[in-house]
Amino acid sequence: MPSKNIVKEFAEDQYYHLYNRGVEKRDVFLDQQDYTVFLGLLKKYLTGDSGTKTHRHKFDNLSGQVSLLAYCLMPNHFHLLLYQTSQDAITKLMRRIVTGYVMYFNNKYSRVGTLFQGTYRASHINADAYLHHISRYIHMNADDYQAWPYSSLKYYKEPQKAPAWLNPQVVLELFDNNPGAYEEFIKDYENSKQELSVLKWQLANDPEAV
Repeated sequence: MPSKNIVKEFAEDQYYHLYNRGVEKRDVFLDQQDYTVFLGLLKKYLTGDSGTKTHRHKFDNLSGQVSLLAYCLMPNHFHLLLYQTSQDAITKLMRRIVTGYVMYFNNKYSRVGTLFQGTYRASHINADAYLHHISRYIHMNADDYQAWPYSSLKYYKEPQKAPAWLNPQVVLELFDNNPGAYEEFIKDYENSKQELSVLKWQLANDPEAV
C-alpha cells in the first residue's frame, strides 16, 4: 500500500516538506565532502551557478520556480522545506539532485545501485502554523542541533549571511523578521512537545519515513 506521504502531484504556489533516507537505513553522507556536494547541487539548480567556470554543460536553472526555505542533512537522511511556483519544479529539482548525488556517491565509493530508500516522501504544508513548526522540526533533527553544521539554522540566526539558494525570510516573517524570536521558538522545546509530537507521529505512521 502506498505511503500517505508520497505526494503524486505537486501544486503551484504551495509548501512541501520532503525527506528521504538511505536504503536499508545506511549512511548517505560519510564525510564533509559528501555534505558539500549535496548542498552544491542545491545551489546549482536553485541559482543556475555550477560553482565552476569550466562547467560547460547546460542544466536547468530553477530559480524563481522553487525556493528552499530550510534544510537539514543527517548522516543517513535529509529534510528539505520547499516552496514552488510552478507545478513540476520540485519534481525537476529532486530528480536532478538525487540523480547527481547518487552518481557522485557511487563513483566515489565504488558501488552500484540504489542509494536512497525509494521515492522521497513529501508532506503538503498548507498553514502558517504548520510551516514554522515544521521548520523547527527540521532544524532540531540533530541532537546537537545548535552546533550541527549541515542545517539552515545558522542562517535563521543571521539571515544576512544566507546564500542565494536559501530563503529563510519566508519563515522569519512569521516572527516579524526577528531572528531572536525564532531562536526562542527553537529553544522552547519543552513547552512545545505537543506540536512536535504531532509532527513525529505523522512521520512515524509512514513506515518508510526517516
